[in-house]
Amino acid sequence: MGENRQALEHEDGIVWTEDIERFDYVRQSVELSVSTRRRPVPWSGSGRRIGYAVLRLDAPSGDVPGKFIRRVFWVKDYDRSEQPNGTYERSAPSEAVDPRTVAPGVWGEITERAWGEPLPEA
Repeated sequence: MGENRQALEHEDGIVWTEDIERFDYVRQSVELSVSTRRRPVPWSGSGRRIGYAVLRLDAPSGDVPGKFIRRVFWVKDYDRSEQPNGTYERSAPSEAVDPRTVAPGVWGEITERAWGEPLPEA
């Protein structure tokens, strides 16, 4: 998933609901129709929400009135944090980012820690 500048534009903070030190990576995605700027982003996807971005109080709605574009961070049951010797022992899913690289207005990045070994050559 590529960077979504519109999702970053009005961010005011990142709320982690779990200690990110236990995660080499989290999945980063953008929710396009959240009905709140600051309350937790509802999560009905597979896996577990680990964090979410909060917006400035004056952040405008997205394309739909009263709906906001927000980032959410999450893990699936088979991610490395849940199954250290599983599918992603030495790799990471395409939407993975190192949570230590996430900040308001900053798209998270993949790092060697997140990948689980030296990054493949581009």
